[in-house]
Amino acid sequence: MEIRVEKIRKEFDLYPALHDVSLKIESGELIALLGPSGSGKTTLLRLIAGLEQPTQGRIFFGNEDASYRSVQERNVGFVFQHYALFRHMSVLDNVAFGLKVRPKGQRPPKAEIRRRALELLDMVQLTGLEKRFPNQLSGGQRQRVALARAMAIEPKVLLLDEPFGALDAKVRKELRRWLREFHDRTGHTTVFVTHDQEEALELADRVVVMSQGKIEQVGSSDDVYDRPNSPFVFSFIGESANLPVRVEGGVVHFHGAPTGLTAQRDGEARLFFRPQDVALIEEGPGMTGPVTSSRRLAGTRIAEIELGSSQEPCHVEIEVPLEAAASNGSILSFRPTRWKLFY
Repeated sequence: MEIRVEKIRKEFDLYPALHDVSLKIESGELIALLGPSGSGKTTLLRLIAGLEQPTQGRIFFGNEDASYRSVQERNVGFVFQHYALFRHMSVLDNVAFGLKVRPKGQRPPKAEIRRRALELLDMVQLTGLEKRFPNQLSGGQRQRVALARAMAIEPKVLLLDEPFGALDAKVRKELRRWLREFHDRTGHTTVFVTHDQEEALELADRVVVMSQGKIEQVGSSDDVYDRPNSPFVFSFIGESANLPVRVEGGVVHFHGAPTGLTAQRDGEARLFFRPQDVALIEEGPGMTGPVTSSRRLAGTRIAEIELGSSQEPCHVEIEVPLEAAASNGSILSFRPTRWKLFY
């Protein structure tokens, strides 16, 4: 099911939570809505679900305008962060619930409901646990029951709001891998909200990066990490450093000294680069400063360097080889190998 969001605006008590947001989600895609708290990602998900209605703009499911249709009319499956399972019901009854409460004319026979629920429990790898109650399951198992329940109604679209947020790191990693395999097997159009960039980059076909009620960038994991189109995306996705620079005669200068970098446009700018995208240099133009701290990180070392003047110091972290002389107080010179200027 293709979803199109067209110039959606959402206000709460005249406070704009979304500003003219447009987005096209292809049928069968797994999309991540990624951003910090207050970026509007959950509001956008709830609008797609029908749990909220837009102040203006339209939402299409396929060619049908679903802007003011209910959750039931849109036929979406919704999975919440805290499972929202019925504690007094068995696992089987939780999964079957959406089918049992359908109007009589649309309700499958009891045997068919049971068959479908058991089939879904097998799909989410919970066969044999159908008689247990939610409090007898682990967090990861409960989240899989919640997913099976959402799938039971055969939704057109599957929506997940911070689905792994309440789980510990190890279980989260396992479920991420499992959800990707599950999605590839079922082929549902799936949209999930997360503030965890690692989760978004690992799972999604495309990542929608949001900030302050707007979409900053939409693209593959490689696009948003390697080719960020704004200072926000560069600083939010992965680790990064940025320095105030000036481009004069095509040469990038930091604190009046050439850096060895060139650009086509002159003017004031911010130079962004990632800690691993630097090269240590022995001579020639670059950036030089004393190491203020260093720490081991797997097979490399992270060194914090103080640049600039004592009146206007800038601290950046760079990744250096283990054998580099990076003890506190030692002087290092480096030059970014991959970088971007924002004027």
